[in-house]
Amino acid sequence: MDIMVLGATGLTGSLVVKGLLARPEVKRVIVLLRTPLDVEHSKLDQRVVNFEELDQSPDLFAVDGLVCCLGTTIKKAGSQETFRKVDFGYPLTAAKLAREQGARSMILMSAIGASSDSTIFYNRVKGELEDAVRALGFPYLSIYHPSLLLGDRHENRTGEALGQKAMPLVNRFLVGPLDKYRAIDAETVAGAMVNEICGLASETAAEQVLQIRQYPEIVALAE
Repeated sequence: MDIMVLGATGLTGSLVVKGLLARPEVKRVIVLLRTPLDVEHSKLDQRVVNFEELDQSPDLFAVDGLVCCLGTTIKKAGSQETFRKVDFGYPLTAAKLAREQGARSMILMSAIGASSDSTIFYNRVKGELEDAVRALGFPYLSIYHPSLLLGDRHENRTGEALGQKAMPLVNRFLVGPLDKYRAIDAETVAGAMVNEICGLASETAAEQVLQIRQYPEIVALAE
């Protein structure tokens, strides 16, 4: 399979790339970047692109599957407008192009609480992206709803750093219907994504498949 990864420089996306490169089912891993990764591998196809002009290179998106881990924070983006461009505009454009080029599967990193009806801007944008991607008609679409991601980030996110210290203890009390709010290791999320997309059959599905993955399902898929 040829798999495209968006967000390959981020915490989860970088782990997804590493996992895909190690899988025999994967022939090529295409990553779209602003600056190249300091990684060399015979399967890795790095493409430095202008994310404002993705639709000018539709042939890049001739892949079997797309994994989108692209995202930022409002603080880093600098404005809600820029945040929306990165977390909604770029992923949706890439998903449209991949689907038009024949991609049959997509895994989308979203967030717990994502809803287009949310009064919280972050959750609303994530939910609007989910709705838009669903409408593209991927035969197989899996949407991940992790809570706080645990792992070493290259960038400083103060709120998340504090959460990473507290959440392993809080997790003990999040049981039953609350377990979906448990913090989760980015390695676990990436492992689940790699296992899921590599496990997909190439045959055409009789019906469209939509999966929503929360903490219990993500942990199970990663095993």
